[in-house]
Amino acid sequence: MNKQIPPFFLSDEYFIDEKVNFLKFANEYKVYNDQGAQIGIIKQRISGWQKALTLLIDKRMMPFKLEITDTNDQLQATITRGWTFWMSKIIVTDPLGVEVGIIKQKFKFFKPTFTISSPTSGEEIAKISGDWKAWNFSITNNAGAEMGKINKKWAGALKEVFTTADKYNVSIDPSYAESNQKVAIVATAITIDMVLKESK
Repeated sequence: MNKQIPPFFLSDEYFIDEKVNFLKFANEYKVYNDQGAQIGIIKQRISGWQKALTLLIDKRMMPFKLEITDTNDQLQATITRGWTFWMSKIIVTDPLGVEVGIIKQKFKFFKPTFTISSPTSGEEIAKISGDWKAWNFSITNNAGAEMGKINKKWAGALKEVFTTADKYNVSIDPSYAESNQKVAIVATAITIDMVLKESK
């Protein structure tokens, strides 16, 4: 086990459940493990001027910031995008602000694809692609082998824990090495719904 990466990313199963916060103009997503225990939260940070601009400017052009924290409100990773006009670049950083992944997105007939690259070498480390409307995504490594899935299938007792419609499961192959690459891949996978909504 690699103790250098945030403990949140040592899991292989993540269950994400959306909680809408109308007062803050932002959604929050609670993250659970496969036992139904909450292990974190994904928050969207929106400033006052951004709230005002959402009434005037297409949100697909606006920057966004997503923070992944554990249940003690300790930052685990951040996903940010600057101003964009088409097919933006998104950056994943660790709790110290060090870049661990660069995400680029492409859309083709409701089938979005996210490529995740190393910020140092530029080498592609993973790809997430699938059908947005059917909510079925595959996570593949740079050799094209499947190493994870994102879908809306829920196991047994966990069905009783979640009540909202916007919820999904991210499952990573347990044999995948714990590393900054896994941080970038999991951070991208568990925030995919937020990123897609901001890109619509």
